[in-house]
Amino acid sequence: MPTPVDSRITPSLHAETLKAIDGYDEQLTAPILAPALEALDDAYITLGRLHDGRDAAKKNQAWSEGQQVLAVSDAAYKQQQRLAKKFDNVRATLDKQIAHFEETLQQPLESRASVGISGEIRKFVKDMTTEERHKFIQEAIDAGDHTTVSAVLGAPSYLSGLDANFAKTYTRFWHERATPEVATKLKAVRNAKAAIEERGALLFKEVEKAMGSTWGKVQELRQGNDKALAALKFGE
Repeated sequence: MPTPVDSRITPSLHAETLKAIDGYDEQLTAPILAPALEALDDAYITLGRLHDGRDAAKKNQAWSEGQQVLAVSDAAYKQQQRLAKKFDNVRATLDKQIAHFEETLQQPLESRASVGISGEIRKFVKDMTTEERHKFIQEAIDAGDHTTVSAVLGAPSYLSGLDANFAKTYTRFWHERATPEVATKLKAVRNAKAAIEERGALLFKEVEKAMGSTWGKVQELRQGNDKALAALKFGE
C-alpha cells in the first residue's frame, strides 16, 4: 500500500512518482527498481517523522525557537547522512545494471547459416550501393531475419562493405528487436538513475525544511550554545 501523501513534503520524493518514468512496468521492471522505490519511500517517511519531531518541539514552551531547532538537528543530521548513503548505493546499483544491459545489447552475433551461405549473403550485400545496403539490413532486422542479419553482422564488417560503427549500431538494433524486454529494462534503469539523482538533490533542502532551519544557521546556534554553556562553568 502506498505511503499516504504528506503535504509538508515535496511530491517529487514520493515513491509512487517513480512509477511514472518511461520503462516502468509492474511485471517486467518493478522488481529491479524495488531498491530505488524503497529508498524514496524511506526518505518520504523519514521526512514526515522529522516534521512531526519539529512540531512536537514547538509545543515545548521551555524551549526557544533556537533550542527547538537544535533539538531536532541531531536526528535530522543522522537521518540525512543515512539517506544520502542509501541513495548513493541505489545509484551505484543502477549503474551496474545499466552496464549489464548495455553489454547484453552489444553482444556479437554468431552466424546461423552455413559458411557457404553466409559468404554468399555478405557478397550480395557488399555489391550493393551504400543506400541499398543500409536499407536491406534494416529491413532484415525489422523482419526478424536472423539468418541474413547474423551472416552480415556475425563476421568482420568489411566483408559486407560496412563501417565498423554501423555494424555495432545494427547489432544493437537487432538485439533491441530480438530481446525487447532487455531494451525496456535498460530504459527503466537509466530513467530511474536520473530520477534518483534529481530527487536525491532535493533531500537536503527537504531536511532543512523539516528541521525549520538551514545547516548554516544550525552551526551558528550550536556555537552560541556552546559558548553560553562554557560561560556557566565558572564555579566548577
